[in-house]
Amino acid sequence: MPSALPSVRLVSAPPLVMPGAVDSNIPMAWSLVEGRWELSALASWGGIPALLTGPSVDQMHSVGNVTIEPHPGDGIWIESVIPDESGTWYGYYHHERSADECGRPDRFIPRIGAARSTDRGATWEDLGIILEGPPGGIACASTNRYVLGGVGDVSAILSADHSDLFLYFTQYPRSASAQGVAVARLAWADRDAPAGRLTIWNEGAWLPGVEGTPLVAPGRPWHDGNAAADAFWGPSIHWNAYLDRYVMLINRARDESFNNEGIYVSFAGRLDDPRGWSAPRKFMNGGGWYPQVAGLEIGSGTDKETGQRARFFLTGRSEHYIEFTK
Repeated sequence: MPSALPSVRLVSAPPLVMPGAVDSNIPMAWSLVEGRWELSALASWGGIPALLTGPSVDQMHSVGNVTIEPHPGDGIWIESVIPDESGTWYGYYHHERSADECGRPDRFIPRIGAARSTDRGATWEDLGIILEGPPGGIACASTNRYVLGGVGDVSAILSADHSDLFLYFTQYPRSASAQGVAVARLAWADRDAPAGRLTIWNEGAWLPGVEGTPLVAPGRPWHDGNAAADAFWGPSIHWNAYLDRYVMLINRARDESFNNEGIYVSFAGRLDDPRGWSAPRKFMNGGGWYPQVAGLEIGSGTDKETGQRARFFLTGRSEHYIEFTK
């Protein structure tokens, strides 16, 4: 990778709000329907995903809530969608169960699951939970506003040769050394039966059944009894065709209520070696949650692929374009 990293800037844009309420990433996919391109997106709120459609990202409307069977219970947020060559969609979701074992039903222990759709996102078949936090990793006494452990806030992206799916997600265990954004890998050939088949990036190797080595260790961890925090979470990954490299947008929390210190960007030339990501660089102070792009190219621009300019969204709202310069 060249030593000089791209630059990023935000440019004011006409305000754009996705239909309905949103509290997660919004995955997108294009389909040819009766000879015309149609953009579909999934907007989740309170653990219930809804399907949006339209001819472009600025002309979306809500179709209604989607169904998933068998439902895993509690809330799910579908945060990434990867279509295959046959038109089947594979969704990767953040699942939250209440921390009942801690006697704290108002807090949650997230995990990550997979689902499959053959009708462009209207109905889903659950493929099960594919990533969970380690045994003994729950911090029942934590002052964190939302989570007491677990893994979640996932962004999935397929390798260029379609051999492997990479899942970037956030680890929230009791152990400070494992907190932050980690990476898992799934052979794309295993997408229909993914449970038990993922490997996790750990100290330079891909291993099953382990905690991941975070890309950036927290400056101040979660769960230490102090309201302050300094931790990266909630990645969103896309391929930038203009830059010819991958781009990660990421939150940096400043306290245990997840208030943002800023929004950061990181770059990598490949997905299979997480050590290649550049150090996160801030491009926005504060900001809402779930930063992501929405490509403007009809038929290809989504949250997973864009060119030099894209819509920049925070929690389903856009007031800026994001521009990249080599």
